[in-house]
Amino acid sequence: MVNWEYSESVESQEIVNIKDKYQNFINGKFQQPNSKKYINTISPSTEEVLSKIVISNEKDVDNAVQSAQLGFEKWSNTSPHERSKHLFKLARLIQERSREFAVLESMDGGKPIKESRDFDLPQVAANFFYFAGWADKIDLSWGAKSLKPHGVVGQIIPWNFPLLMLAWKVAPALSTGNTVVLKPAETTSLTALLFAELCEQAGLPDGVVNIITGDGTTGSLIVNHKDINKIAFTGSTQVGKLIQKSLAGRDVGLTLELGGKAANGSRLLLQESIHDEFVAKLEKRMQTLRVGNPLDKNTDIGAINSKEQLNKIEGLVNEGVSDGGKIFQTECELPGNGFWFKPTLFTDVQPSYSIAREEIFGPVLTTLTFRTPQEAVEIANNTEYGLSAGVWTEKGSKILWTADRLQAGVVWANTFNKFDPSSPFGGYKESGFGREGGRQGLLSYLKAES
Repeated sequence: MVNWEYSESVESQEIVNIKDKYQNFINGKFQQPNSKKYINTISPSTEEVLSKIVISNEKDVDNAVQSAQLGFEKWSNTSPHERSKHLFKLARLIQERSREFAVLESMDGGKPIKESRDFDLPQVAANFFYFAGWADKIDLSWGAKSLKPHGVVGQIIPWNFPLLMLAWKVAPALSTGNTVVLKPAETTSLTALLFAELCEQAGLPDGVVNIITGDGTTGSLIVNHKDINKIAFTGSTQVGKLIQKSLAGRDVGLTLELGGKAANGSRLLLQESIHDEFVAKLEKRMQTLRVGNPLDKNTDIGAINSKEQLNKIEGLVNEGVSDGGKIFQTECELPGNGFWFKPTLFTDVQPSYSIAREEIFGPVLTTLTFRTPQEAVEIANNTEYGLSAGVWTEKGSKILWTADRLQAGVVWANTFNKFDPSSPFGGYKESGFGREGGRQGLLSYLKAES
């Protein structure tokens, strides 16, 4: 067998202009923070410091919320047609600067450029186009007199799809007449701050979009602010429960998109009769995966987002081995600097093992076996999560039978992780509630007239 080697094909960083230090984006411009506290944001593939971002304090959050309140007075009285024009402008600007966004996303987050370039950015633009089209049609679908925007929406997004999660939240919020205070994850804030520049360029009214950076403390200040009218959060189930508890008894809207084991493609149920043959082929395919520089167009597996996340992956993998799982790892050579983990496969795993139950967010796949479709469904549903699932079979009737019984918000058939702005996404059980995308996603940002 010929062992083909790939020559490097590295995307240039010159298209990206990263500032030495970023301020918060409040009331239509970047402003010096009250906290005067900054942290380094680093490239997970090199551990190089890319820039410094603000750790916002209570006064910074208050300024952002006040700005959003003033912005809401203007934005909610802007005609739906004008709101639509602003969103279409943002969508076109994202398309025009998509290469710049993709490179920055890979530098700051560690994901391969072919993923950020070919999946994330097209989806980001598509979401803004989709919800731009809805802005002047909402009254045709539900009746303008019965529904109205919440007002100021606090939005907190994770590090795994930084810009796409921003699009999922900001686009429907603006389309329905809300204003936003958004906090990106502290490890992946740079594309959100670049998006703030687009808001200026698009001529968005001051205060409509406010982007502040910070850690979990900053997020908590947003959640508990007295003038926030709705919270939209994507992240861990643990934090989601704390948010729900904090908002109990308050007249604040809430959307939670939380953990999901299957959504990460990290748990695979195989029919027992094909297990050995399938695993042999899978291990052979895994050996061809290229791990390395996220900006290399040949890279399949990029860097782990942070040292903290790498430690979590290593801990779960070690626990999986201790529990009795059989581990296979590829023979690839990892770079010397940065945060990396070899593509890993676990077999001989019981459903009760932590490696089969907990979110891992790393290049680790766990296989379990079943004998009958009924057993497969029972194993699949035996989890606290219910975000998404995928079914592979040559029989359409089995797809429909299985999908009808899976406790998951989204079920893919003979494919996985396919998204469309018109299709709602969200979970059951401890994977949260509410939907993002589609008409259902719009309803998350509207409330009945009182």
